[in-house]
Amino acid sequence: MKRGSGFSFHVTVVIAAIAFIYFSTVFVFIDQWFGIWSSPGMLNAVFFTVVAVMCISNYALAIYTDPGQVPSSFVPDVEDPDNIVHEIKRKGGDLRYCQKCSLYKPPRAHHCRICNRCILRMDHHCVWMNNCVGHANYKIFFIFVMYAVVACIYSLVLLAGSITIDSPKDDQLSEGSYRVVYVISHEYFLFFSNFSFVNLLKIYSC
Repeated sequence: MKRGSGFSFHVTVVIAAIAFIYFSTVFVFIDQWFGIWSSPGMLNAVFFTVVAVMCISNYALAIYTDPGQVPSSFVPDVEDPDNIVHEIKRKGGDLRYCQKCSLYKPPRAHHCRICNRCILRMDHHCVWMNNCVGHANYKIFFIFVMYAVVACIYSLVLLAGSITIDSPKDDQLSEGSYRVVYVISHEYFLFFSNFSFVNLLKIYSC
């Protein structure tokens, strides 16, 4: 599977979740609490839009940035005892060698069976972005997760505030319509909270 190529169900789900959370936060939660055209409403809408744009842009970068693969010309210098660009197996003491790629593997390089290649400093293969998290996109992925956490917390605060405010617009729109938005938003918050927590654990456990 090539990075960023073809249709990915998981990437589509993430994009749909981000889009729904953004529109429900700006046009429902903020509008219910402050009024979208009021000064506090516009200020919160601008701030949340900036966070959402940074989140989706870093997500796109993480998808399309090559995590980095082991060069075909890489050969560890076993004669140099001070060279740390090679790693031996715990069992047998042999140099780590990938039979599938026919390459020696530097430290922390691993073969991804989904991408079908050896990734430099591979953390894990993330199905939610259809790409590996490795040497070249590790920082981008971490920044995306941080913005996703900030966006979820920010939206959750606005959701809680909109629930506690009795808006006159409740008479214009059915209560059931808002209830559907709140329920779906709650499910998306659970999804993103679990997504962010699991990926942070993977990052800090490596």
